[in-house]
Amino acid sequence: MKFAVDLTQCENHGQCAFAAPRLFALDDEGQLSYRHEADEEFTSAELTGDDEDAVASAADMCPMQAIRLVG
Repeated sequence: MKFAVDLTQCENHGQCAFAAPRLFALDDEGQLSYRHEADEEFTSAELTGDDEDAVASAADMCPMQAIRLVG
């Protein structure tokens, strides 16, 4: 399983960083760090079991519903 972040929907609220700090972080400017890697959508590498649970929580907590599970 992977996750994708729709960077056009993301408003950098940071709830994902609280739910899954190993996978999500805000940079010094308060922007989701994946903005440095993609413009419109970021797709992760394959996740492990613990990370899958954390991403599911992050997706549930995202107020903009910008995170989705893939695969």
